[in-house]
Amino acid sequence: MENIMEKWSSCGFEFDTQPEKFGELRSSNDILENGQALRHRMKQDGYLLLREILDRDTVIEARRELVEKLDSIGDIDHNYPLIDAILNLESNNKPMSATGFAKKLGAGKAIRALVHQGKILEFYRRFFGKEVRPLDFVWVRTTRVGSSAACHYDWVYMGRGSKLLHTSWTPIGDVPKIEGSLAILKGSHQFDELISTYGSIDVDDERTTKKSKGQYTSNPVEVQKKFGGKWLTTDFKAGDLLLFTMHTMHCSLDNKSPDNRIRLSVDTRYQPADEPVDERWIGQNPVAHGDQAKQNRG
Repeated sequence: MENIMEKWSSCGFEFDTQPEKFGELRSSNDILENGQALRHRMKQDGYLLLREILDRDTVIEARRELVEKLDSIGDIDHNYPLIDAILNLESNNKPMSATGFAKKLGAGKAIRALVHQGKILEFYRRFFGKEVRPLDFVWVRTTRVGSSAACHYDWVYMGRGSKLLHTSWTPIGDVPKIEGSLAILKGSHQFDELISTYGSIDVDDERTTKKSKGQYTSNPVEVQKKFGGKWLTTDFKAGDLLLFTMHTMHCSLDNKSPDNRIRLSVDTRYQPADEPVDERWIGQNPVAHGDQAKQNRG
C-alpha cells in the first residue's frame, strides 16, 4: 500500500499529505450506466473518475500521433522508444502553451477520434441525458519535468456559454502521480465566496483582473487553508477519464519523472447541444484568448 505521507508538490509547493487533507480520487464506474446517479454524484463531489472507459488502442494511437509531432520539432530523445515520450535535453524549444504548436497537436486526426467521437461522446450523452456539443478547441498538454499547472477554476477561461459545460482531463498514456497527475480539491465547487469573486472573472474582459493569467494561486495549501476541502489525485492509466465542473478547483502535481518523460494529456469540454456556447472556442480556427476575444466580448 502506498505511503500517503509521501511528499507531493505543485508549482514547487508541497501538499499537506495528512489523511484528512490529501487522498485518492474515488471511481464512479459503479454508476457508469446510470445518468441520474452520475449527475447526482457530480453535484455531490464536483468530479467523476471513470476507469478504463475509453478504448486503450485509440488512446495509444493518439499518443503515437502526439509523440511523432513532438519528434518532428526535435523534442524527443531517440535513445528511447518514441512512444515513451522522453524529452530530448538538447532541444531548444521552450515549453509550449495550449495555443502555440500545441494548437496544431490538438487538430490531429487521432486526437480528434479520441475526444470528439466514439465512447467519450456516448458517455456524455448518458451524463447529460441529451445530445452533446463539444467545444472545438482541444487543449493538448505536454508537461515537462519540473512543470505543473497552478490552482484554478476553468470558468474564468471559458465562462461565456453554458453553465453546464464540463471539463474532461484525459491522460494520453499512463500518468502516475510522480509524472504529474491531476489533482482535484474536493468540495471546491461549493466554495460560494470564492466562486462569486475569483470564480466569476473573465480573463479576456478588461473590466476584471487578469492577475496570474487567471490562476488563483500556485500554492495548493493556500486555497485549502482559506476555504477547506481535500486534495484528491491518483495514478492514471490509459483509458481513464476524469471530468469536473467549471467551478471545481484543480491543479497538477509537479512532473518528477525519473526518466525525464513528458506528461501527455488533453483537456476537452462538453455541454448540452441546446445550450449557448462560448464563442472563443468554436469553429474551424477558434480565436481563443487575446485581442480578438476581447473584441468579441458582449
